[in-house]
Amino acid sequence: MNALVSIIPILLLFVLMLGFKMAGHKSAFITLIVTVLLALFVAPAMGFAPENFQMAGVGWAFIEGVLKAVFPILIIILMAIFSYNVLLESKQIEVIKDQFTSFTDDKGILVLMMVWGFGGLLEGMAGFGTAVAIPAAILIGLGFKPMFSALVALIGNTVATGFGAVGVPVTTLCNEVAEGGVATPEAIREISSFAVIQLAPLFVLLPFIILMLTDHSKKALVKNILLSLWVGLISLGVQFLCGKYLGAETPAIIGSIAAIIAIIIYAKLFTKKAEKKEHKKSYTAAETFRAWSVYLFILIFILLSGALCPPINKFLNSHLVSVVHLPIVGSTIKFGWISNAGLMLFLGAVIGGLIQGVSFGTLMKVLAKTVVNLRNTVITIISLISLASVMNYAGMIAAIATGLVALTGSFYPFFAPLIGAIGTFVTGSDTSSNILFAKLQANVAGQLGYAPGSETNWLVAANTTGATGGKMISPQSIAIATASCDMQGKDGDILKQALPYAVLYVLLGGLMVLLAA
Repeated sequence: MNALVSIIPILLLFVLMLGFKMAGHKSAFITLIVTVLLALFVAPAMGFAPENFQMAGVGWAFIEGVLKAVFPILIIILMAIFSYNVLLESKQIEVIKDQFTSFTDDKGILVLMMVWGFGGLLEGMAGFGTAVAIPAAILIGLGFKPMFSALVALIGNTVATGFGAVGVPVTTLCNEVAEGGVATPEAIREISSFAVIQLAPLFVLLPFIILMLTDHSKKALVKNILLSLWVGLISLGVQFLCGKYLGAETPAIIGSIAAIIAIIIYAKLFTKKAEKKEHKKSYTAAETFRAWSVYLFILIFILLSGALCPPINKFLNSHLVSVVHLPIVGSTIKFGWISNAGLMLFLGAVIGGLIQGVSFGTLMKVLAKTVVNLRNTVITIISLISLASVMNYAGMIAAIATGLVALTGSFYPFFAPLIGAIGTFVTGSDTSSNILFAKLQANVAGQLGYAPGSETNWLVAANTTGATGGKMISPQSIAIATASCDMQGKDGDILKQALPYAVLYVLLGGLMVLLAA
């Protein structure tokens, strides 16, 4: 009964967005109000809320949600879309479009390059919605329909999210179950490799789905199968080796670079080169640098500030860091003003924009316009993060997980990814899902008789396996897609399109976990 009551907010989101086709910001705000009422009156009455969790507790949980939503999620989303809008203002997006279409006329290859290769690279470097916002916006610039662009960007932004933002989700997962709160490098490498193994079939299946959504004609079937096998197996192999021998920081970054190289090789060897058209031209190195300067500087700043450059990373993470302690047990909000990905996106966009000939004043006008256009997205994400925080502290998320454990028994490994997916659906973050449920997965492993070490780590890894699938249909991810594709109010339509693929994703992940458990 506790689980049934606790799942009401999740069901309500589905009903409002799918059944009533209500806009995302309205659905999220209404669900937040219902969640607060449940936390105030129902959870304490049924006994699964902590003692003394009343108005003050709900209020502080809401404040925590607002702070987490703004720092850094909304800042990163804002700056990611700002970076794209700079390209529109400078008109350098036309050069990028020409260059993307110059090496092949095959739309499938272009889309796969954008959402699987380039999108995976963005996820590995920055995370927090950049891999949805930027590729989807560029696809629209290339002439693809907004709904299609949003859908393939969401499908592509899945397996890489476990290692997004330079490995933060998996590193967090490992730390949550480690003694003393700090995981050993060996444990991180093992869980990283386990997560890749559990996702193995999806490395091939997802590129195939993306290619078939782009071109589902019979004549494209063989090409789609071969290309998905080629790119998927290379992505899988490289990410596994990175996870097993290097840890959580590099699989998404190096794996995506390998995928980009694989796609280029395939295009060069097996597809016709793009036909030369009158409006197309060759670009000099200087012109190419100018067009790509925004993304080039974003990449440079993110790599320099990330874990790949320890001295700089240590300095940035130890200076100008705001720490807010909230009157909720264990709740501390940290935000690095010079270490967050949002700043790196802003600096890259501004420096690149100046190189592209846009004045600083115009850049600030573009930024202001971007903020205004994202007002509904701001409401959506603040509401969702806040309701997730309220659900967590009111004991509702734990009640859902406990109910599922009691219901499934020895078949729990099959459902373990589902718990991770629920966590990401509610919070919008693979990292947050791992924070919520990592210890639960480890405790269940003990109840099922799994030995400490590798056996337990296998079940723990299942949380991030499912969390990556939940990312596809998270209302926050969908809100980012609607913002970048200028589809305000179409959240429910996008969710309806993506839901079947997310269900298939979580089912396959569950089978992989169960079969090797």
